[in-house]
Amino acid sequence: MSCARKQAGAALLTAMIIVTLVSSLAAAMVWRQYRAVQIEAAERARAQASWILLGALDWARMILREDARANRNEPVDHLGEVWAVPLAEARLSTFLAADKDNADDGPEAFLSGTLQDAQAFYNLRNLLGGEKLPPAELLTLQRLCESAGLSPDAALQLANKLRAAFAPTEGGNAALQPRTVDQLAWLGLSAEAIAKLKPLVILLPEPTPVNLNTAPRQVIAALFEGMDLASAERLVQARANQPLRKIDDLKTYAPNVQVNSERASVASSFFIVDGRLRLEERVLEERSLVQRRNLEMLVLSRERVNLVLPPR
Repeated sequence: MSCARKQAGAALLTAMIIVTLVSSLAAAMVWRQYRAVQIEAAERARAQASWILLGALDWARMILREDARANRNEPVDHLGEVWAVPLAEARLSTFLAADKDNADDGPEAFLSGTLQDAQAFYNLRNLLGGEKLPPAELLTLQRLCESAGLSPDAALQLANKLRAAFAPTEGGNAALQPRTVDQLAWLGLSAEAIAKLKPLVILLPEPTPVNLNTAPRQVIAALFEGMDLASAERLVQARANQPLRKIDDLKTYAPNVQVNSERASVASSFFIVDGRLRLEERVLEERSLVQRRNLEMLVLSRERVNLVLPPR
């Protein structure tokens, strides 16, 4: 009788161990399937977001192309044109739904964005021309640093480091060459200094003049010898109703200023496209640099600015 009880107990223990193992394996399989579904959903959302933002970029390129076609005889770009109007957040779920009669079944997607003139900022690439640092460009950068609350000495240091980074080298030991203002940290510029300079400067692939129809008053005042903030503010206020058609129109607001067509213009070739997509619980922001060559729109760079997930 005792042996039978022992055998029954062993059988019960074995059954419990088997049930435990089966339950553990089943739980692991369910967990792996759940994770696979999550990964697939994230990949699907990423693919959808990428395609939507790419479509928004193509839309911006089309707007710039139509603007170039309309201004072919008189190239002028200003803040009163269609491209300068920001796109308020718009619901795109209707377009993403498989069945338009059942649009509520699609994911919640909202798109917004802006198109900025990249030549509204002072281009740090202008500091790299010539065998020596151009005095006029250095003065402009010094005024911008002063306007941003930085020391004028910081302008000389930044200019020298930029020229050293882009200088031809032998032996392949080239320094890191920044492509954006944020990457100026590679040259030792502090995060605080970069944050102060970002509203005023940019780093484009080639030297460019500043567009007087879109630049802020600080950039306009820093660009010219003898131009003060008051005169630049008068220009900013006046161009809202009457954009400059040629750079000589600047003399209406600053008669003593010497205008150089290589440093100032009324038209632009580089634009920044900012797209923001809110897809269900994810928010994706992307920034692209577009160069306009006649009616050809070239995408020079695309970068993901931010990905925000709500707290769980």
